Amino acid sequence: MPIKNFVDLEIWQDARALTRAIYKLTNDPKFAKDFGLRDQIRHAVVSVMSNIAEGFERDSNPEFIQFLYVAKGSCGEVRSQLYVAKDQGYVDAKLVDDLLTSLTRLSVMIKHLIDHLKHSGMRGPKYGSSSSSRRAEMS
Repeated sequence: MPIKNFVDLEIWQDARALTRAIYKLTNDPKFAKDFGLRDQIRHAVVSVMSNIAEGFERDSNPEFIQFLYVAKGSCGEVRSQLYVAKDQGYVDAKLVDDLLTSLTRLSVMIKHLIDHLKHSGMRGPKYGSSSSSRRAEMS
């Protein structure tokens, strides 16, 4: 089945699930009181799914790759911030380990997509050379 929308991407779906998990985690009263860390980790995890979506919508592999690199970097940022939260005693160590595993897996999946796009031979628009051909495909 061809992917016609960013919501069809497994990496975006995983990023969305991680965003829900981080928001739930940061609603805990111990974590929520650290406004700076709470806001920063939320911003970073939202950045992952947002950059996947924005890159996909750019309609060219080079731009998509650029946004995927930003999303991958944001995965690393979230992992680092989870260590801060763990060190401060805001979160259960087991939960952090599970989230770190999921974030690492997502980062690897993003890297695999980057590699695929780099080697796919497609360098221009993903949907053809004109916006009308893209609209026709999306219909």
